[in-house]
Amino acid sequence: MPKNFLFTSESVSEGHPDKICDQISDTLVDAYLARDPYSRLAIETFATTNRVIIGGETRAPEISKSEIENLIRKTVKEIGYEQEGFHFQNLEITNLIHGQSSDIAIGVDASGSKDEGAGDQGIMFGYAVNETEVFMPAAIYYAHRILHNIMDAVRAGEICGLGPDAKSQVTLWYENSMPVRAENVLVSIQHKEGMTQKQVRELIHPYVKKSLPKGWMCKEEKFLVNPTGKFVIGGPDGDAGLTGRKIIVDTYGGAAPHGGGAFSGKDPTKVDRSAAYMARYLAKNVVAAGLATRCTIQISYAIGVSKPLSLYVNNHKTGVAGEDLVKIINELIDLSPRGIRTHLGLNKPIYKRTATYGHFGRNPEADGGFSWEKTDLAERLKKLI
Repeated sequence: MPKNFLFTSESVSEGHPDKICDQISDTLVDAYLARDPYSRLAIETFATTNRVIIGGETRAPEISKSEIENLIRKTVKEIGYEQEGFHFQNLEITNLIHGQSSDIAIGVDASGSKDEGAGDQGIMFGYAVNETEVFMPAAIYYAHRILHNIMDAVRAGEICGLGPDAKSQVTLWYENSMPVRAENVLVSIQHKEGMTQKQVRELIHPYVKKSLPKGWMCKEEKFLVNPTGKFVIGGPDGDAGLTGRKIIVDTYGGAAPHGGGAFSGKDPTKVDRSAAYMARYLAKNVVAAGLATRCTIQISYAIGVSKPLSLYVNNHKTGVAGEDLVKIINELIDLSPRGIRTHLGLNKPIYKRTATYGHFGRNPEADGGFSWEKTDLAERLKKLI
């Protein structure tokens, strides 16, 4: 890996079409888990001009179609959509959710001496690095912060005239493998008709600057806002949305591998979600323990099989050997789907909040949200080395 380089990551706001779909899917996951913490769910959402379609499979207590529709409208309203082409009141909602396949249930359910199996095959990655205080890659961390700060200001009424659909992109310059400043910052954000590019730029500039460390703001000519000059038509009216299309935004901004599975809409028996959370938890605790400055972890599963097929740890030659950590992790943590859910407390309605501004690099919450961001394993790891 070079020591001096540029690296770029992007983020999207809660009003981005794909993120609307992620939030709707996870709102429904929370609703089902609130009724039965062992609900089995795989819910997909598609959104376009004044239309939302949901589909997928469930094995859970029934929620009426009218209640599901109300949850969808409430979610869209909270995001801020009251536009002609996408309005929470005027949406046409189609519900195509059906029961879970019995063939999948046979493989996943525990029975007799058989432990609960993984809900699907796949590979999941976790990553942590000492570039930020939350052990996240800096580019994605600051891309999220920029949009989060801008959208908080919009909701608070500090900024007027901007809409809910937005994207950011941050390019950082690294020296000796550590980020030192922003080379480019790009923000595209929906605005009311009649606003100029210059007006939008002046509104958001202070929030972009305060989102970056002191002295990191790029040169003015490299701060780009709405490069096409106009962004009035936004949300699903301008571009269709789909659950699970922002998996790099959801994770590490391209700084680490990704197994390909999306998170939103899935209950925690689906290792696409739960094992990715566990992999992040383990990688973060390795770095927090000072056993590496950068750590990548991969876990793989087969559908219906309880134990992982493999566990891989790569500390990128920055600390304790990966093979030594594999042995320790296997001693400390039960990496079966049931073991992961139990250790991280995942059978709870804690998922809608994960659907915006990344699933990682967040603060653990009192009700169990973002439990995979805890560093409570770090001391135990240090003692066993």
